[in-house]
Amino acid sequence: MLSYEPGDSFAHRLDPRSKLAVQGGFAAAAFAYTTPPGLAGLTLIAAVVLLVARTSPGRALWEFRFVFPFLLAAPLLEGLSWTDWFVVADALDPALAGYRVLLVLLVAAAYVRTTPVRDSRAAVQWIIPGRTGRFLGMGVAFVFRFLPVLQADLSRIRDAQRARLGTERSVPARMSTVVVAGFNRAFERADRLSIALRARCLSWNPTLPALRFSRYDAGATVIAIVLFAVSLRSAI
Repeated sequence: MLSYEPGDSFAHRLDPRSKLAVQGGFAAAAFAYTTPPGLAGLTLIAAVVLLVARTSPGRALWEFRFVFPFLLAAPLLEGLSWTDWFVVADALDPALAGYRVLLVLLVAAAYVRTTPVRDSRAAVQWIIPGRTGRFLGMGVAFVFRFLPVLQADLSRIRDAQRARLGTERSVPARMSTVVVAGFNRAFERADRLSIALRARCLSWNPTLPALRFSRYDAGATVIAIVLFAVSLRSAI
């Protein structure tokens, strides 16, 4: 399951603000250069990011497998033609756009795996000060902690369905069972979370970990600046 894992990789030692800057610059460059040469260069950068984060590309792709049908549907639908059945040229741009999204997700996976939730919240509140930043930081913390739990619940629901020969049922029937059971479990989790937050006296302004830039963050910041500059140059 894709979540924070303690480690001693190079990415683990970076400040979350520099990692967020690299993510932002990478996403900006990906949307500015949706061409085969541009995506080839971004693929190399994404591979380096995964390497320094010691994150398996196969594992990250498996965690994002639910987006594959959407990424594949766009080029397939765009390439369909009433006269020539399928036009490859028409499907090329949506395919490149889908690959761009996949690269951004891989870089995001490296961030999630190497950054504690509290550090992410502290970085968000540093970037956006005031009550807005505290609200967004709390939301980020909830999402990072809640989504893996919901994903595990859905996995257990599917396992239970297979154990009861649910695979013999039709696809719509299986999907409806998973969706209904998943929503029920999500609402139960939300109720428990609400009670737990009240019991622990949820604070809007908790004491968060101190963030400090190190010499390692200098290189990451330079990379982020270069990526932003490249994307701005394309826009101009």
